[in-house]
This record gives sequence, C-alpha cells and structure tokens, in this order.
Amino acid sequence: MARTVLVVTALEDVTADWVVAALNERGVPVVRVDPADIGPRLSFGFRIGSGESAWSGLLRTESREVDLRSIQAVYYRRPTPYRNRFARLLRQQRRFAAAEARHGLDGVLRSLRSARYVNHPAAVARAEFKPGQLQQFIELGLRVPATLVTNDVVAAREFGLAHPSVVCKTFRGLPPGEDGRAGAIWAQRVHREDFDDSLSVTAHLFQAEVPKGGDVRVTVVGRRVFAQRITDPRGAVDWRCGDWDDLVHTPVAVPSVVETALHGYLAASGLVFGCFDFALTGEGSSPDDWWAIECNPNGQWGWLPDAPAITEAFADILSMEGTSSSS
Repeated sequence: MARTVLVVTALEDVTADWVVAALNERGVPVVRVDPADIGPRLSFGFRIGSGESAWSGLLRTESREVDLRSIQAVYYRRPTPYRNRFARLLRQQRRFAAAEARHGLDGVLRSLRSARYVNHPAAVARAEFKPGQLQQFIELGLRVPATLVTNDVVAAREFGLAHPSVVCKTFRGLPPGEDGRAGAIWAQRVHREDFDDSLSVTAHLFQAEVPKGGDVRVTVVGRRVFAQRITDPRGAVDWRCGDWDDLVHTPVAVPSVVETALHGYLAASGLVFGCFDFALTGEGSSPDDWWAIECNPNGQWGWLPDAPAITEAFADILSMEGTSSSS
C-alpha cells in the first residue's frame, strides 16, 4: 500500500500548493482535502472495533480516494471553517451540523496514530495562547519584553508609568466582518493618558517597547532553521502594517542558545513547525540582542526569500516515515 501524504486545507492555499508540487516531484502520493467539502464532494466510511484497533476506511474527494491505513503524514494547514459549509441553514441547525462534522470527520482525522502531523491541530490550538508562549520562552532562557495582561485601567496606567514606551497588541487576529472580509489591528504605541474605563470590557496585552533595529522571522521545520532579518525603512512599530515591497530582508545567523530554545519550545509544545518573531537590538550576534515576541504554530512563510528552501524542508519531513508529533 503506497504511503500517502494527506494535505488538509482550503482550495485557495498557495503555500500548500508549493508543498504539494514538491511532493509530486518526488513521486510521493498526495491527497488534498478540505473537510468543509463534506457532502457530495467529500464522503467517507471509517471503522474501528471488531478486531480493528485503529481507524480504517476510505476518504473520497471528487478526484482522489485514500485508505486511512496508507496515510504516513498529515499536513494540516488552513481548512475552511465548517460553519461556512452550513451557512444556508438556520442558526441551530448550522451549529449542530458543524459540530457533528468537526467531532466526526475531524475526530477521525485527528486520531491517525501512525501519521506524522505537521502540525497536529490540537497542538496548534494549545500553542496559540500568547501568555503561555511568553512564559515558556522565559523558561527556555529567552528574553521577552516586560508584559502586562489586564482589563484594569489602574494597572495599565501604572505599567505605562513604569516604562518609557508601551505598545499594545492583540491576542488574536481580527475576525471577518459581516461582509466576510478579515481585517487587522497592528501593534501600536499607546499612552497612559489615553487609558480609560473602556479597558475593562476585555483583556489587553501591553508590552514595554524594545528599542529594536529590526525584526527577525525564524521559520523552524523539523531540525531546519531559516531566519530572515526584516528592516522597515519607516521604522514602524509593526512592519506588517506598511508596503511589504519596501521591506528589506537579510539572512541572519541564529545564536546557538536561541536555536536550542526554539527546538525545545517546539518539542515541549508537540509541534514540528513554527514561525517565531523576534525584536532585534544590536547586530544580533549576542543572544541578549534577541527578544522573543511570539510563535505562530501555523504561520505563513511563502512571502519570505527562502520560501523555496522552506518548501523543500516541508517536503522532506512529510516524506519521512514517522509517528505523530502529538495530539
């Protein structure tokens, strides 16, 4: 039985396209599926028990089918939310159908014990909480900015008084609006004089601003590490908010102690891959120049200059025989 890579993502996913193409060039069988296609375009019949200790059965798309027993790796990218599939239903029906699909189909796809996940969705969900990331960074010996998580205006004002410059960040991206379009709220400087009781409405993340000379995006795939220094000519607090064509990318060497910490972070989080963001002071030759900001356990990397090499790294790890990273 041919060993297959299952790619779980939406139809329009250029990053996944590159990895699929690299696997095809190697002659690795690939089946791509978007679980939100459940219905005539996606059917399945999975069994366990009666002598079977693991899930077996076929998963069928319009053009492919795969036996669960043949799946050696799962590249879990960005599938369409089930709620989109059932949007035409009444609210209660929509929520019920989406929950049944998630617990049934996703429940099986998350339980393939012999498959290597890059990354397992349960591990991604656990690793997405920034407070936990920051604490783990410190435990691994990395520097992080002084941070306050609060909904209390007095605490926020005291934090602003204690630090020369403070930035505010969101914990998550801005969800899609009524028109279906997603937005973004960039990291920005804030002033304690502007804080008022509206802070109590929800949680806020404040950090002491690091006097950085640039940022670094470190993409780790298995044991391979790719690092690019990102310089914004405008000196913006958040380089993502401007014209990406103006950004200057320069390869940068990651200090060994920082690299060791990143591998330790992924291992402790049950992850195979992660995109780490750092603020860089000095030239970056000393570990003290590296300030850990966050890790995106399902981050984008296709825009980076070393995307072709990262693509091959993904193809390498998905082609390997191995066991699940975590669940």
